[in-house]
Amino acid sequence: MPVPAAVFQRARAPMLRLAQRRQLFGAAYNMAKKLMPPISSTEKAALESGGIGFERTLFAGGAKLDVLSSKYDPKLSVREQAFLDNELRTLCEMLDDHAIAEARDLPADVWQYLRTKGFFALKISPEWGGMGFSAYAVSKILRMIQSVSPNAGATVAVPNSLGPGELLTGYGTPEQKANYLPRLANGELIPCFALTAPHSGSDAASMHEASGVVRKAVGGGLEILASFKKRYITLAPVAGIVGLAFHLQDPDGLLAGTGKEGITIALLERAHPGLVIGRRHDPAGNAFMNGTVEGRDVVIPMDALLGGQDKAGSGWLFLMEQLSEGRGISLPAGATGGAASAAVAVGAYARLRQQFRVPIAEMGGVQEHLARIAGNALVCTASSDLLASMVDHHESPSVLSAVLKQQATQRARQSVTDAMDVMAGAAISRGPNNLVISGYNMTPIGITVEGANTLTRSLIIFGQGVTRSHPHLYDTMRTLQAKDDADGFRRELGNMVSHTVSTSLTSMGRSVSSSLSSLTAPRPKLGKGADDATVDSAAVRHYEAQLMRLAATFAATTDFALLLGGALKREEMVSGRLADALSSLFLGYATLWYCAHPERARVGGLGTLMHYSMKGLLNEAQLALDGVAANFPIGVVRPAMALVAARALGASYPIADDKLVQAAASTITHDTGVWRLMQTDVHFPQDAAARMTLLRDWMPRAVEADALARSIKREKREPTKEEAAFLASVEAARDVIVQVDAFDELGAAAANKTHVRPALLPYKPEVNADAIVKQRAAAAAH
Repeated sequence: MPVPAAVFQRARAPMLRLAQRRQLFGAAYNMAKKLMPPISSTEKAALESGGIGFERTLFAGGAKLDVLSSKYDPKLSVREQAFLDNELRTLCEMLDDHAIAEARDLPADVWQYLRTKGFFALKISPEWGGMGFSAYAVSKILRMIQSVSPNAGATVAVPNSLGPGELLTGYGTPEQKANYLPRLANGELIPCFALTAPHSGSDAASMHEASGVVRKAVGGGLEILASFKKRYITLAPVAGIVGLAFHLQDPDGLLAGTGKEGITIALLERAHPGLVIGRRHDPAGNAFMNGTVEGRDVVIPMDALLGGQDKAGSGWLFLMEQLSEGRGISLPAGATGGAASAAVAVGAYARLRQQFRVPIAEMGGVQEHLARIAGNALVCTASSDLLASMVDHHESPSVLSAVLKQQATQRARQSVTDAMDVMAGAAISRGPNNLVISGYNMTPIGITVEGANTLTRSLIIFGQGVTRSHPHLYDTMRTLQAKDDADGFRRELGNMVSHTVSTSLTSMGRSVSSSLSSLTAPRPKLGKGADDATVDSAAVRHYEAQLMRLAATFAATTDFALLLGGALKREEMVSGRLADALSSLFLGYATLWYCAHPERARVGGLGTLMHYSMKGLLNEAQLALDGVAANFPIGVVRPAMALVAARALGASYPIADDKLVQAAASTITHDTGVWRLMQTDVHFPQDAAARMTLLRDWMPRAVEADALARSIKREKREPTKEEAAFLASVEAARDVIVQVDAFDELGAAAANKTHVRPALLPYKPEVNADAIVKQRAAAAAH
């Protein structure tokens, strides 16, 4: 009996729909494969290096603050604290940064002290004679050195970041470790790492000017014939051992499976035949050692390769895994030390320096600078502490390390620029009493090295972050890299769509909640004095909710941005804004984590500074996400992005108002808990006449003197004898502190007692002066 047509159609309909869905998925799969660019082995190594940590929660839509506060609480060990109290303070007393700048080198006794006391081996295990300190301890050490001498800070930072010591510990053969690590630990060998070349700076993986070819050695076995030309190598002029990165080629297949072609690292001692080092660069007039590493047709034995012949070609993976230490610890530590030093010194100077018979700390224009200085010091300190704790928990947060490198050095640059504006003539007049100019000169170095900030922002932070940290993207990419994995792609595409819908709805829902909660959001409790406002738990919860709302918006916006496929690599303005949003979210969580800690929540003034900093970070994140939506290359997607952001429904995030700016500035121009907290990363010389020590000692007295003078004026009376003496002592201190250095001669003339300034030599006119006057008058009339 024939099947009725209607029944047949009803039975056939599900099969047709299934076939249509499969056809649709097949078309999507083929299109996605075309959009997905091939991933090179170098890119794959970069993507798979490091670990995945807290940033994953941001790509997933946000996290509770408890995720951080319950896990991370960095502390110094007894041995580490003893080192800070003794060896570190002794070193800081030895440093005269002006003299170092004039000599363009550290003194011999400082070099000797650094080498023998383990400053170049802070991370090397005690098994090999090193200090074996935590990342947090290293960060604290570098901050304090930076507060005294940025040149010394750079010198100590390099061996403890990308120096061969870390690479040897992780990847060296037993023989290499036994040979080099004790000599690095005891200071016999000063290390450097040669990576950058003229045509491979930010594109370090290309290694255009550093290559080596495997060949048979005369006595049997294999060797490498290499030529290289490296530049910008810190410590190269004085290094005893060089970690050399070069591109290894094996055209004849001699490695035969024991190693491979690709980026390779060799360890060469200074006396290695053909190695040419010693020439110096002049990096912005700074004194730290920086120079070239060159060689032509240099023979490198196979046992000089890091990890031996079997690890040939694995150098890029080694570098990517270790680079996060330098990015996340050493460079941010230097920036944090500079930011804290600026907050302490400039805040005190603004209180002591008077113009128009009032401290400049009370002038609105100056307060804007001071508030930024204070806020940046807090944000840098909080994020540096948090990342160091992550590293000490055996995490390798490569994405967050890139965030912190870019953000900390950028914020330190803003701080030192603000400091220059506040201190004005006292900041530009070089000399032993100038606390600002050395940091100002060093600022471009941190911005440039270990991945220039422009590259780090526009390519690395979001590009690497989204690939590694998005819950589903990397798995989706793997299905596209496979020859035929349509089923896997279908599964992961479904996960991606589900994630987009979930984060979009969460973003809109949290926006409505934020809009309602903004009506009852806790106002900054500024208190009667600058030291009154401690951290309010209700305020912490409010800002936590705002971060979670923005994190959901960021996650949904990221999913929309992935519609660009491989073209997202080229849309650097889009990826740069997404990097800004990711960075602001991380810094916001770090700031809340730091301020909410029970030991710090009671610090006077920290509540005020937390409000100021969080308002700025939320505003930065919102502007970045708005910028992505407004400029997204696919026009039809923009309305969806705007809907997800739900600005019409959600809270907006204005920057701090004038009253909060004034209050934030006052946290570092009064003797507040915040100002004292920032002093923990700053060295104060034992010499009571040293400028930094004078500022610390006399600022509280200046606050007291200002209050006393106002009281006397208000009461319309004469000061008592004791009051007059106190006011006079403060005025005397002001007079000392506002003075700047002056020299009889500078430069080459300082060493030549018979030198006469050329402009003071006898005047010898070539023609009569009257004739010159008449000639110029005639020309003007013409």
